[in-house]
Amino acid sequence: MIVQRVEKHILKPSNKHYTMLDYFCFLSKNLYNHANYILRQEFTGSGKAVPYGDLDKLLKADTEYPDYREMPAAQSAQQVLRLLEKNWKSFFVSIKDWAGNKEKYTGQPKLPKYKKKDGRNILILTNQNVKLRDGILRFPKKFEGFELKLKCCAKNNFQAFNQIRFIPKQGYILAEVVYRISIDEVKPDNQRYCSIDIGIGNLAAVTTNVGDRTYIINGRGLKSVN
Repeated sequence: MIVQRVEKHILKPSNKHYTMLDYFCFLSKNLYNHANYILRQEFTGSGKAVPYGDLDKLLKADTEYPDYREMPAAQSAQQVLRLLEKNWKSFFVSIKDWAGNKEKYTGQPKLPKYKKKDGRNILILTNQNVKLRDGILRFPKKFEGFELKLKCCAKNNFQAFNQIRFIPKQGYILAEVVYRISIDEVKPDNQRYCSIDIGIGNLAAVTTNVGDRTYIINGRGLKSVN
C-alpha cells in the first residue's frame, strides 16, 4: 500500500535563503488576494463563481497586475489558485447548508477573506519544478542555489517525492516535504477490538469486545515524577 508522509524542516531568519523564501511567500499572498478580489467581485455582481481555468488564464494574461507571472514558478501560481478554489468551494457548501438550516449557524457564512496586506501565504512547489537527486531537493534557478537535504530518502520503503510546502510562521518558515512510502497492507478486520482511553490521573483505561478483563493503569506516580 502506498501512503503519504511529511518531513518537516524549520528555516530560521539566519538561513541565507530566508529573505528570498519570505519574499516568495509575500508574492503568493499578492496573487491570492488578486484572485480573491476577482472572485468576490464576480460573486457579489452575478452570484456566480469564476471557474479555475478561466481565472488561471485571466491572471496569466494580466499585464497591469502581473502577480501571476512574478511567482517563482507557474506551478506555484496554480497551486495558490487551487487553494483559493478550495476555500470558495467550502463557502458555497456552507452557504447552501445555511439557506436550509439557519438554526445551525450564528450568522450567514462570509466570503473567503483577504490575506493581510503585509502578510504572507503558503508557497507550494511540486515535483515538476523541484527535482530529487541523491537525497537532495534541487530547486529552479530563481531559488538562487537553495537546496534541502532529506532524511526520508534513506528509508527502505521510500517511493517518491511529491511536493514541498513553505508555510510562513511567526519568526520562521516551516518547509513540509510531502513524499510517498510503501507500507504493509492493513490486516483484515477480525471483529476483535481493543479500546485505550489515554488520560493523566489514569494513564490509560483499557477494554476489549472479546470478554477480556477491563483495567486501568494508574498514572499518578508517573505524573508526580514528571
